[in-house]
Amino acid sequence: MASSAIDPSIAADPALQRAHAVLARVPLIDGHNDLPWTIREAKEAPGDVAAYDLRAATKGHTDLPRLRTGRVGAQFWSVYVPGDRPAGELVRLQLEQIDLARRMIAQYPDDLALALTADEVEAAFRAGRVASLLGAEGGHTLANSLGTLRAYHALGVRYLTLTHNVHTDWADCAVLPPRHDGLTAFGEEVVREMNRLGMLVDLSHVSPATMEDALRVSEAPVIFSHSSARALADTPRNVPDDILRRVPANGGVVMVTFLPAYVSQAAGDAREARRKARAEAAKLADPAARAARLAEIDAEPQPRATLAQVADHVEHVRRVAGVDHVGLGSDFDGMSAVPVGLEDVSKYPHLLAELARRGWTDEELEKLAGRNLLRALRAAEATAQRLQAARPPSLATCTPASEDKPGP
Repeated sequence: MASSAIDPSIAADPALQRAHAVLARVPLIDGHNDLPWTIREAKEAPGDVAAYDLRAATKGHTDLPRLRTGRVGAQFWSVYVPGDRPAGELVRLQLEQIDLARRMIAQYPDDLALALTADEVEAAFRAGRVASLLGAEGGHTLANSLGTLRAYHALGVRYLTLTHNVHTDWADCAVLPPRHDGLTAFGEEVVREMNRLGMLVDLSHVSPATMEDALRVSEAPVIFSHSSARALADTPRNVPDDILRRVPANGGVVMVTFLPAYVSQAAGDAREARRKARAEAAKLADPAARAARLAEIDAEPQPRATLAQVADHVEHVRRVAGVDHVGLGSDFDGMSAVPVGLEDVSKYPHLLAELARRGWTDEELEKLAGRNLLRALRAAEATAQRLQAARPPSLATCTPASEDKPGP
């Protein structure tokens, strides 16, 4: 992907110049972008990667011109499947999303390149293309099968988020009352098999107990593909400080998300208040009154998060976990509101420029942009090579009833 011409505004801003120079040397690797689901849900032509033309300006947050402007070097495209779909459809939906993402990448061979390894990420970056990796969001699509996990890996999936917003039969998510108190025995085996495959264990969306269990079990670095700091925005989706302090020993990377509710406490509180208000409005028996109340709720202005607040989360993760363990995971095309200053994929240099103004060195910015994630990915690959020489594929099975922990 060719670089865009230097804008005069860049030349006038030394910090922005530094950011662009860093991103010319090191691939900016974003941990989570939901563009494949956006394409699937596009009203004009659902699932049609040609009709959703990335060469032109799109209605969402992502297209090729803006990827160039933002100097994105590598992207984990989320092959997300909602957890509320019927269990019998989950594997089919997951395969369809993997297929859609791969078709999307193949549609633009001069701009995007499928990447399965850290070396392939760097090769694509040197060739001027966006290295495109796949990340599966939610272990519910495994259908409790390690064979399914291995099939997804063979199709190119390089991380699995252990849960989305629903529990699986073997792992607890962040937003529901605990069912397993973390990982079950089969859940631990999922982590071990991911280590054997070289698939990154992603702990965004999981409960703190699941985070703790995965950090205990995993022999390879874990990631949080799109999570911010709970100390700054107290939502179950963010990472508590006690977990951040454990990440260095594992070698993992916390990729800070831009989603306003996880960045701004005010935005998160307002979103929760709106959710409760909509739930109450849905109980109104009269359809006209219900519609009017929902419209009223949706029209209420919401607090905005800012680029500076995202930078605050990056700095907090750095302070607690260390500069070697922080990255970026936007959640672009997976959020309806965006922070002021981080409206789309063109804005990454502005975030790095903000951190440069706060005293970050070029070496530290390079680690944040991509070096930390490349190190974790290479470590996962080395762990897989060692484990594949030591043990065969796991034959463990999950029996849901036996996985549940007894109640009090």
